[in-house]
Amino acid sequence: MTPVSIQANAVSKEFNRGLIFKDISFSLSSPASLSITGKNGAGKSTLSKILAGLLSSTRGSMTYVIGGKQIGIEEFKHHIGFVSPYLNLYDEFTAIENLEFLSRIRAAATPPVERKKELLTLVGLWDRRDDAVGTFSSGMKQRLKYAFALLHHPEVLILDEPTSNLDEEGSEVIHRIIQEQKKSNILIVATNSKNESQWCTQQVDLIPVKK
Repeated sequence: MTPVSIQANAVSKEFNRGLIFKDISFSLSSPASLSITGKNGAGKSTLSKILAGLLSSTRGSMTYVIGGKQIGIEEFKHHIGFVSPYLNLYDEFTAIENLEFLSRIRAAATPPVERKKELLTLVGLWDRRDDAVGTFSSGMKQRLKYAFALLHHPEVLILDEPTSNLDEEGSEVIHRIIQEQKKSNILIVATNSKNESQWCTQQVDLIPVKK
């Protein structure tokens, strides 16, 4: 695997002139794992989105390095897999069609049949591959999001509420994915769960900013 590093440099975020968190700094070099913890409203999802390049910080900066070369977030996005309960799938498409369509949105090549089968089997959805996602339970949709996040073998996997909507079987599947990611890549988990935070060797605890 290509070595990857991420560095947050005094990152702060404001919404509507209200400060969510301030001066968050950390450094990760693969293999590494980081949990983002804190009370509701402390900004865990917001920080996850900043790390994934979906939001910009108000102050501070993010540094992304791959193979010893610093690159911008637009290029680095191709090395990130992101899973969150608020990411939407297309209910009218099948599981296979969702993977193909979302890959095109990412501007990636259509994944080969073998890769789609491997991932849908991994998350327990291969037998439902031709069913419309609108017929899926919330837990099945969550597992499909993992299949999409892993399509391009991401060096960085960012998970916001990683076991949301999952039953025990689904949680075990995700735990295996997490353990595999940690072997040589970077894992970032935003969670309210003490158990999930212990999956990681580093921790950022967000403290709600007094208004």
